[in-house]
Amino acid sequence: MERIGVVGCGLMGSGIAEVAARAGADVIVVERNAEALAAGVARIEKSLSRAVASGKVPEEEANRARGNLSFTEDFTRLADRQLVVEAVAEDEAIKIQVFKRLDAVVSDPKAILATNTSSIPIIKLAMATRRPEQVIGMHFFNPVPVLRLVEVISSLLTSAETTQRVGDYATGVLNKRVIASKDRAGFVVNALLIPYLLSAIRMLESGFATADDIDTGMVVGCAHPMGPLALTDLIGLDTTLAVADSLYAEFKESHLAPPPLLSRMVQAGLLGRKSGQGFYAYK
Repeated sequence: MERIGVVGCGLMGSGIAEVAARAGADVIVVERNAEALAAGVARIEKSLSRAVASGKVPEEEANRARGNLSFTEDFTRLADRQLVVEAVAEDEAIKIQVFKRLDAVVSDPKAILATNTSSIPIIKLAMATRRPEQVIGMHFFNPVPVLRLVEVISSLLTSAETTQRVGDYATGVLNKRVIASKDRAGFVVNALLIPYLLSAIRMLESGFATADDIDTGMVVGCAHPMGPLALTDLIGLDTTLAVADSLYAEFKESHLAPPPLLSRMVQAGLLGRKSGQGFYAYK
């Protein structure tokens, strides 16, 4: 798969586009408007420049990646793509519309349509297309150029060939570590991670401990690289809420219900690092 499309160029989409371009693919990135495209271009450039400055990526490789990338607002430019990865907002209705458009536009009969969703059932997106056997979950982790894990999620209708091709591409070309998951809300990682994050938010909300003490306890006491509240800020409070809502909708278990504090912070626009303020302040 040498012709790759990425829909959405936010934190996740920009990272996915970068790693595919660095791996040698011809990558077309689609965004909803010029402002979002400009932000995505700047995000990728910052990431590549940082990687060069740190010595992790040679300048020549970064320049090749830049040359492999093109950006557009025109969805029809995805027509010849062999793999398209959707990485728009974690909103089921928005993602379904994207998959309907991809199904209408992407002309390669063997093309794979993948979603980077954190929690939305793959089958819901697959059924928005006429090719559900070629729809799959391909869940990367932030920051994509640094973290090696990719969850590959097959729906009840995803073909074995699609699963194999995506797994081979992620491991053999992108140099990622793949784990397989059944198609259920949260998949593997978020089904384990989100309840932990919600517990930390409830602990803060109850006044049981401060944010700093909660995070210090898990970093210093349990050797976690980052405390749960700082991690929630990194993921984004809005994304955390969306995943929690999806988990609760599927399993109806009380520990999966979003705490009121999380909902109120999202309503207030306190989304974490992306907004400059969450459980901590960021410049």
